[in-house]
Amino acid sequence: MAKDLKAQSKRLAARLEAIPSEIVAEIKPALIASANDLANVAKALAPEDSGDLIASIEVTPPGGVTPAYAQGGGRRQATENQALVTVGNPDQRHGHLVEFGTDPHKNGGQFEGTDHPGTEAQPFLLPAIRLTQDRNKRRIGRAIGKAVRSAAKSGGGDA
Repeated sequence: MAKDLKAQSKRLAARLEAIPSEIVAEIKPALIASANDLANVAKALAPEDSGDLIASIEVTPPGGVTPAYAQGGGRRQATENQALVTVGNPDQRHGHLVEFGTDPHKNGGQFEGTDHPGTEAQPFLLPAIRLTQDRNKRRIGRAIGKAVRSAAKSGGGDA
């Protein structure tokens, strides 16, 4: 009996260790689909002047690296269980100013000393998150449930 319990415990431990990598592999399509959904809604909501802002909205898949100058500054590598949506690139670095607006201020540089009246916020990313989060949570939740069931049925990788 004790040997049976030890053997069962060993098999269970092996199955539990195998589940996370299997789940991550199986949910990647749902992560990418959710990120694409968010990016598409953000593009639809973004104000279009020259189109640079919309063109700078990108999806970075799990394990990928974000574009330079994307929101948050610099490059960032997505983990294996993340898909990232970023706004910005080396040519377009004002997404946060569009999203949140600017206060009136004194200009510097070429127009130093002149007054800037500020800009109205034109939110596009946060509303896109709010519009897609429930659908994306359901999509990812279904993928996790399916992956767990699949891992449990296959014995956690034990043949």
